[in-house]
Amino acid sequence: MTTSSNDKYLISIMGRDQTGVVSAVTGYLFEIGANLADSAFAVLGEAFEFSCVAEFAAGASSEEVLEGLTALDLLVGARITVTAFPFALRRGASATITHVVDISGGDRPGLVARISEVLVDYNANIVRMSSKRVPSGDGFDYRTRFAINVGEGRFTALEAALYNTAGSLRLDCGVETVAGADTTE
Repeated sequence: MTTSSNDKYLISIMGRDQTGVVSAVTGYLFEIGANLADSAFAVLGEAFEFSCVAEFAAGASSEEVLEGLTALDLLVGARITVTAFPFALRRGASATITHVVDISGGDRPGLVARISEVLVDYNANIVRMSSKRVPSGDGFDYRTRFAINVGEGRFTALEAALYNTAGSLRLDCGVETVAGADTTE
């Protein structure tokens, strides 16, 4: 069933990780006329999470998209949602990644909350964030990466605050400027 033209949907899928999931999902979406905008895939423990915004210039119903995805062999038992996406697809200037912040070390409950509070204090926008547990000699370490947008005028003070916060938590901190980023305010 076709609805209005330029239908946009947020598609979210979570299931057991296995080789070929991205290929199966994106292949199906291509076959039914989807144009993918922003998308992300991550392995989370034994599971995967895939999300994307798909636009259908010729129109498509959310039910049709959901039914087709549910029929894919690699998605048996997966949780799949297809919902209308009411936002513009064009990103604003605050979505340009200007810096990457890496925090690593032992388990520190509240780490993401503490670092994100520092980022807010300096008007830095989190564009992407990932956190993962990695084996280490005495158990596990954690690595959290924030891809952010911050104006150059605020960056020096923000960088010092990030190093101070990470240090107070006995964690390592690294900050990298993204090449070619326009960081002027």
